[in-house]
Amino acid sequence: MNRTQPPLGKPGFVPSSQKTSGKQSPDVQAAYNPRIAFGNFNTRTKPVPRAVFSPLHYEPGYAYPLLIWLHGPGDDERQLRQIMPLISLRNYVAIAPRGTRALADNGKCGFAWEQTVQQIENAAESVTECIDFAKDRFHIAASRLFLAGYHSGGTMAIRLACQFPERFAGIISFGGAFPQGLHPLRQINALRKLPMLLTMGRDGRSYTETQLCHDLRLAHAAGMNISVRQYPCGDELTSAMLSDTDWWIMDLVCGRS
Repeated sequence: MNRTQPPLGKPGFVPSSQKTSGKQSPDVQAAYNPRIAFGNFNTRTKPVPRAVFSPLHYEPGYAYPLLIWLHGPGDDERQLRQIMPLISLRNYVAIAPRGTRALADNGKCGFAWEQTVQQIENAAESVTECIDFAKDRFHIAASRLFLAGYHSGGTMAIRLACQFPERFAGIISFGGAFPQGLHPLRQINALRKLPMLLTMGRDGRSYTETQLCHDLRLAHAAGMNISVRQYPCGDELTSAMLSDTDWWIMDLVCGRS
């Protein structure tokens, strides 16, 4: 099984001062396409660190699906540079905000997503600002916004989908459990129309088969539209998971499912 690794090719990195505005093709040298840009981008409240992925051979006349990525615990927005080459270099514009809570592990700082009222509000604001940022700079299909996350990022992705089901075309959680508490199913009628993909490792410890079965019973009782895929691995992301995600999203985009 192939675990996620940094891409073999060198992606493009440009400072935030070189960001483009409007919906024109980004000015990127051929050797640095696709690009992933990192920086603190000014928002309505405060600078929010995020990473932006521009697809290979960006076409300004095409309305791209937007993939919003919520990284796993102990990581940050730069996880986007590992996962996008394994999902697709061409099919999406992608953007990743930084998690809402800092973690310190052996002197190495990472971030996570907490399920508290304040942190959920912060995450919702960050995702909204990411969507606005991407729409200002790329040609984005407003009806093709996909929210995905890994581990606690997957749980937060489901949480925000439950809170704003009309905003997204699909939700993907990689090893993230269904959120508990704070009434996640209060908009169940709208949530039933939202496709959701739960992906997990068969031998995972952070999200076990027992937890998955509990979540599926809840989803079935609520009449939710959920697909499940299980892989022969542990808690890690794998290349098979990510490439299958591309097929799942594109089936929705192309109206095949």
